[in-house]
Amino acid sequence: MSVARRPAIHPPSARALAEAERVERVLDILAATYPDAKCALDFTNPYELLVATILSAQCTDKRVNQVTPALFRKYPTPAHMAAADEAELIGLIRSTGFFNSKAKSLLAACRDIVALHGGEVPGTLEELVKLHGVGRKTANVVLGNAFGVPGITVDTHLGRVARRLGLTAEEDPVKVERDLMRQVPEATWTEFSHRMIHHGRALCAARKPKCEACPLAPLCPHAGGGGR
Repeated sequence: MSVARRPAIHPPSARALAEAERVERVLDILAATYPDAKCALDFTNPYELLVATILSAQCTDKRVNQVTPALFRKYPTPAHMAAADEAELIGLIRSTGFFNSKAKSLLAACRDIVALHGGEVPGTLEELVKLHGVGRKTANVVLGNAFGVPGITVDTHLGRVARRLGLTAEEDPVKVERDLMRQVPEATWTEFSHRMIHHGRALCAARKPKCEACPLAPLCPHAGGGGR
């Protein structure tokens, strides 16, 4: 009688161990450099954060925070937003840019929330991305900051910093997210996202990164430091 052999278990290579150690050091430095990093959008509930995140596309968080107080006074719930007059809504959000498409996204998403979820913003990724105008980035922002569900938010800043640090070679946000999910502890996904975004804004700018002042430079391939 033959005995089935167990598949061989190969220990991680020295290179893999070194890379894992480098990533851990990157995470530690980010945590120490940006200990108070948090969502820059003002909100008091999942609905407000969903609306603010949709408005933040191609717009500064500061501008969105200037617009949303009046917006939420007029439309305090998804049901109010779902019944909004599109022209009036555009008038309130015009300064955020791309106001026609944003208005349509807000109206469609809130109508979905009312029709499919009893007027309450759903709390799962699967349900959120089914709402009109809501992608994985918006869904992860809402989940991580309004529901306490860890998620990695891949915006332009996070994607750029991740590529420069050698954490991914991907350009597609979904693929970037998946690469990072394999390397970053799940419990820290939301905080990690805030720290990476803050770093992209503070030091790792698109055109002129301040590598000479960056605490991650010794570990960053883009800055000439350690890489893969």
